[in-house]
Amino acid sequence: MREVSLVPEVSPPSLSGPRGCREDSSPPARSKVEYAYSDNSLDPDDEDSDYHQESYKESYKDRRRRAHTQAEQKRRDAIKRGYDDLQTIVPTCQQQDFSIGSQKLSKAIVLQKTIDYIQFLHKEKKKQEEEVSTLRKDVMALKIMKVNYEQIVKAHQDNPHKSEDQVSDQVKFNVFQGIMDSLFQSFNASVSMASFQELSACVFSWIEEHCKPQTLREIVIGVLHQLKNQLY
Repeated sequence: MREVSLVPEVSPPSLSGPRGCREDSSPPARSKVEYAYSDNSLDPDDEDSDYHQESYKESYKDRRRRAHTQAEQKRRDAIKRGYDDLQTIVPTCQQQDFSIGSQKLSKAIVLQKTIDYIQFLHKEKKKQEEEVSTLRKDVMALKIMKVNYEQIVKAHQDNPHKSEDQVSDQVKFNVFQGIMDSLFQSFNASVSMASFQELSACVFSWIEEHCKPQTLREIVIGVLHQLKNQLY
């Protein structure tokens, strides 16, 4: 049989430290500076890090330059489309200018022709508004005349025998002719026809003198008395 030793084995003392202390197997703690320099991305002496930073800056500048160029190109394209639309819309831009020939119209000429065309449209609009206003007045006058004629027709329909006592059209014409003959005699004696200026001045003075209500009343009464003597 094998003999078993009852004496415990004693490990030899450690040579790396004082007696009674265990040797720590973990590596010693490093300082912040060592950690910083151990990282390649933060190493100031690392050439790859400088190259990446410079390439990033250059690519950012390129992107900004490219975006600015594209925006400027879009702006120029929009302006060009606007001038092309003006030349299509404005009729005077489509007319051939013999002083320019077959050359393309400049932007200044396009703008000037557009301004002239807009001013022309404003004048036409004002003219049409005046015509519409005149037509409305004419329509209103015609409506009034229509109402008056309807009342006259209704009055004749209500009193059919009343028309027998009315004077004839020949008598009406004779009255009108007598009044106009009397006015023409005074007009011919008072108004000068030597020039348009004298005619204008004499007409107003003749109207003020011979067309007053009292004068017209006397003329009408005289014509009626004359026709009465002729009829009876």
